[in-house]
Amino acid sequence: MTKKKRWIVIFLAPGLLLFVFVFLISIVQLGITSFTDWTIGTSPTFAGLKNYIYLFTEDEDFRKVIVNTIIWIVLQSTIHVCIGTTLALILRRKKWYTNLMRGVFMIPNIISSAAIGMLFVMLLNPSFGIVNKGLEALGFLNLPNWFSNSSTAFFAVTITWLPFAATVTILVMAEMTSLDVSILEAAKVDGATEFQTTIRIILPLMKNIIGTTTVLGATSMLQKLDILMMTTKGGPGDVTLNLPYFVYNTAFSAKQFGLANSVGVLMIIMGLIVVGIINRIYRVGKQDD
Repeated sequence: MTKKKRWIVIFLAPGLLLFVFVFLISIVQLGITSFTDWTIGTSPTFAGLKNYIYLFTEDEDFRKVIVNTIIWIVLQSTIHVCIGTTLALILRRKKWYTNLMRGVFMIPNIISSAAIGMLFVMLLNPSFGIVNKGLEALGFLNLPNWFSNSSTAFFAVTITWLPFAATVTILVMAEMTSLDVSILEAAKVDGATEFQTTIRIILPLMKNIIGTTTVLGATSMLQKLDILMMTTKGGPGDVTLNLPYFVYNTAFSAKQFGLANSVGVLMIIMGLIVVGIINRIYRVGKQDD
């Protein structure tokens, strides 16, 4: 082994060891125990595909959970990213309010998700929440309890995640600073309007970072648990139940660890599929011909 390769191995070793002992071993154990009957007070016993068959054929909540999670992934990959990218395009103009708005947009990202959840619980409170009070002042009556009403709970939970579009804004803005100014100046000299420059030059050059933020937004929907715990707890019924909360309920409420682990395996598979689809759409990391 050459000296150069030896140093590469030395620098990569800590990260590889961390991945193996913290992630890889856990993932292997998760996969193995997903094929077992394992409840509190008992040892895991091999059950084959029983857990997976039960999820897809008998558990009606699981079907609703899959639908909810997919809808949220799509919304987070489209609306969430579009809002963040649009704000980045607006703030790149370096107006007097740019630095102020950057700070304002980042506030939700320096506050814990649980605190954000409680904030929205207060804002949408049917008795004293500022949202209902404002709507009542405008003449709207019989307003619902947003998080408890089956027809509004899903929408209310979705709204709580929109402030985190600031992450997209900051990442896209950071990428914009690396743009070759001469390209934009040449477009301006050629008579391109600001809209044409944005659509035909800036956005195509932002393809990789927009694809990356789309991946981050989509996969975050496979992690969201704290806001649901602070707002709806997956209810009413299964209206706002998602995969992470379903795993939590199955493992810590029903004490069915084998079944919960099988859902965990499906979450990993779904995450890999989502990342693969988004990377294929945006061709992240690939140069255009």
